Amino acid sequence: MILFFLLGAGAYVGWNIGANDSANCIGTTVGCGLISFKKAVVLVAIFAIVGGMLQGEQVMKTIGKGIVNADLNYTAIMVALICSGFFVTLATFFRIPTSTSQAIVGGVVGIGLAVGAQVNYSKFLTIAGSWVVCPVLVLTLAFLLSKLLNTGLQKYGGNPMRVRSVLGWLAILSSCYLAYTMGANNAGNAVGPIANLGIVHPKILLAIGGTSIALGAITYGKKVADTVGKGITPLDVQGAFVAQVASAGGLHLFSLLGIPVSTSSAIVGAVIGVGLVKGADAISKKTILTILIGWVLTPCLAAGSSFLLYRLIEAF
Repeated sequence: MILFFLLGAGAYVGWNIGANDSANCIGTTVGCGLISFKKAVVLVAIFAIVGGMLQGEQVMKTIGKGIVNADLNYTAIMVALICSGFFVTLATFFRIPTSTSQAIVGGVVGIGLAVGAQVNYSKFLTIAGSWVVCPVLVLTLAFLLSKLLNTGLQKYGGNPMRVRSVLGWLAILSSCYLAYTMGANNAGNAVGPIANLGIVHPKILLAIGGTSIALGAITYGKKVADTVGKGITPLDVQGAFVAQVASAGGLHLFSLLGIPVSTSSAIVGAVIGVGLVKGADAISKKTILTILIGWVLTPCLAAGSSFLLYRLIEAF
């Protein structure tokens, strides 16, 4: 029964990842009118499961035992998962693309402190540093790719309709690639603390994580998709393609390194990079500020609430 509730808590976090982060995979393609939300979300669901199953294990190990050097008990793990998931649900409700990676890392650190376990601060600082490096890296890559593509199209453009058609298909393929990397980097976030117990096979946990991400995308992914696709800067097909390729490349790199990074920070950084090609005035400063506040508050609130809730349960 305890294991059932634990897996349910992990699935809840996975559902939140799908509900909030699926927008990062399809928000740009849906926002520029390239594909309908229903078709896009089916692609996300399929590739998120595949990514989680094939390459989700490295991040799962980091979340499971890389941050807190202790075997956490059932209550501690459940509290970390529920608190992390709650604040992502809140952000999704208000259409803010937040970071489930930051939430779960914050939740695990808070629980580690609550139980008096040794927190691997070196690993934590590496992960926290990646939350800053990733969007900056992806922003730069998206800006350079956009400039390069603009130059190439002006020089060798040819038939504009044909170019748009090719870019459209490339944008859809890049959405699939981004969904794959989301599964690879985030399925482990949902079930990493449970993997710490060593009582469920890793592949089964990753299947649960990937499937719950898919369900979250299908059932509640549209709200944040509108913010990513339309709220930051207006995007055309070319911009959607560049933003997705740049963010997927950055995410895949960190997944291979076993570092849980934010899909939200990657795509937001990429969209800003594309928007900066048109000039700073093309970027919605208000939307960016709201997103940044969400990124800072999410891990802090997840850590604080995990710590306090566990101590409260322990006291009773």
